[in-house]
Amino acid sequence: MRIVTLEEHWTDPAVTAAGMPAMLDHVPGYAAAFAPDTGMPYPRHPDLLADLGSARIADMDRHGITTQVLSLVNTFLPADVAPELTAAANDTMAKAVEAFPGRFAAFAALPTAVPGAAADELRRCVGELGFVGTMIMGRTDGEFLDQPRFDPILRAASELSVPIYLHPAPPPAQVSEANYAGGLSPAVSGALRLAAWGWHQETAVHFLHLVLTGVLDRRPGLQFVLGHWGEFIPFYLDRLDETMPRRMTGLDRTFREYFRDNVFITPSGMFSQAQLRYCADTVGADRIIHSVDFPMLGNEGAVSFLTESHLSAEDQEKIAHRNADALLGLA
Repeated sequence: MRIVTLEEHWTDPAVTAAGMPAMLDHVPGYAAAFAPDTGMPYPRHPDLLADLGSARIADMDRHGITTQVLSLVNTFLPADVAPELTAAANDTMAKAVEAFPGRFAAFAALPTAVPGAAADELRRCVGELGFVGTMIMGRTDGEFLDQPRFDPILRAASELSVPIYLHPAPPPAQVSEANYAGGLSPAVSGALRLAAWGWHQETAVHFLHLVLTGVLDRRPGLQFVLGHWGEFIPFYLDRLDETMPRRMTGLDRTFREYFRDNVFITPSGMFSQAQLRYCADTVGADRIIHSVDFPMLGNEGAVSFLTESHLSAEDQEKIAHRNADALLGLA
């Protein structure tokens, strides 16, 4: 069975160096949260973060991964350097895709702090480099993508018919301090702001803003991907529709309908059979695509997670590759 995974990261030293000062400002406990001995157990394979070659391919082969859709970790890039750095990183990904046919595809990294340049870069990456979408990591300058300044990015994705993978990033500093600081150790506070809870909730709110401000009414064909089983939202669809009915929101559709029509979800390496069963029942196997969150997590168990599930062989194939093939044009 072909296995295509969508949330598979890599890091570029120049991009990391440019974004790290703002990351440390937003997450005072960042270093403690990722301390090797006492912090979160990520990344599982730090030696493969910067690798786009034979070592990464060998790990994929060991664990049955056919294709990784690569995405650059590029949170908090400053506007003055973002266009140049993201373009160079995209060129690097393009070389890896070309060097290993069928093994890699790529999501464009965008300089979202400069929305016009970001839209141009997305068009270049899709039109010239053959990329299959973009991954955007959290807010830019504290603003969600529903703000008018980002419309060039949304318009480009819609016109190109490529998805936006909306990936977690730390909440704004004021939100983090209010919710995740007082009385907690730096490590616990940092983890709570990030992968334990905060950035998942932040991503859910981000997507809800896009719905509630009418982005998906104005651009009904736009497709988003949400990791970590939809960043909480599938578990609250009934509640959202009950508490914010259309007579209140003025929207064209219900939350469940937006999720059914405009969202794909991935597990992001959270290989829980209980969550798989719930999401398959709630959003359907047609809207689930596989992902590992490599190398933050490992490829181990990615195949058996599907083959040992309750799903039919047809639904396993949909999640393993057919949905990704259709959405991203991989077949």
